[in-house]
Amino acid sequence: MSRFVSWFLVTLLAMVLIGCETPGPIVLTQAHAHNDYHHARPLLDALEHGFCSVEADIHLVDGQLLVAHDPEDVQADRTLQKLYLDPLFGRVKQNGGHVFRNGPDFILWIDIKTDAVETYLALHEVLARYAEMLTVVTGNQVQPGPIQIVISGNRVPQLMKEQKVRYSAMDGRLSDINSDEPPHFMPWISDNASKLSNWDGSGPMPEEDRQKLHETVREVHSKGRKFRLWGTPDQPAIWKELQVAGVDILNADNLPALRDFLLSQSGH
Repeated sequence: MSRFVSWFLVTLLAMVLIGCETPGPIVLTQAHAHNDYHHARPLLDALEHGFCSVEADIHLVDGQLLVAHDPEDVQADRTLQKLYLDPLFGRVKQNGGHVFRNGPDFILWIDIKTDAVETYLALHEVLARYAEMLTVVTGNQVQPGPIQIVISGNRVPQLMKEQKVRYSAMDGRLSDINSDEPPHFMPWISDNASKLSNWDGSGPMPEEDRQKLHETVREVHSKGRKFRLWGTPDQPAIWKELQVAGVDILNADNLPALRDFLLSQSGH
């Protein structure tokens, strides 16, 4: 067999295989997987549902960043690297610099549960190894990457501000709504939904709560930040009110339910 024929057959086979690729999920930029590590396949379930935002809680234990909600649940083999950073790194390499092929940026929220300073410093060292896939801030210069890390939970704002190079941004709270910190440092305001409303999705949303929600979203957006609420029941009526108000991502434990809601809103 000639070299040309061999090349032609290999090329033809590659074209056939590419043409037979299983299409990926519809990418949902408003979908956030709350406490993602509770799912049967952390990260992977969220990605298969098209989610562009996931949350992982971490504990620093014997120098390792272990993913769990409570200290008694930590397991030595469930590291942040194994469950999240390594799979994401592989996807970015595979998909030409994106988590989803030709898709939007992705957010990994890291909620620090143990000592703020010690855990953040350990996390910073780990993130440095994955810098090529992350949004990196040097001084006031932002180098966008396909993945943004946002630090929540036990935060260390002063330490983060003093760093010459950061591989993450800080999650703000409603108490930070009038902060003058630049959006590259505090791109989000996130808080418990109960601070704005205790509505559980039954019947109409109280008008006073609706107005408070809309005003809060407008105020957050006026500062160049985005807005998220946690502690919201997985109810389509609640997601709809948040979506109409302009809340930037919708929180869910039930991934299929939020996916189906968002697809129904977009006409799929």
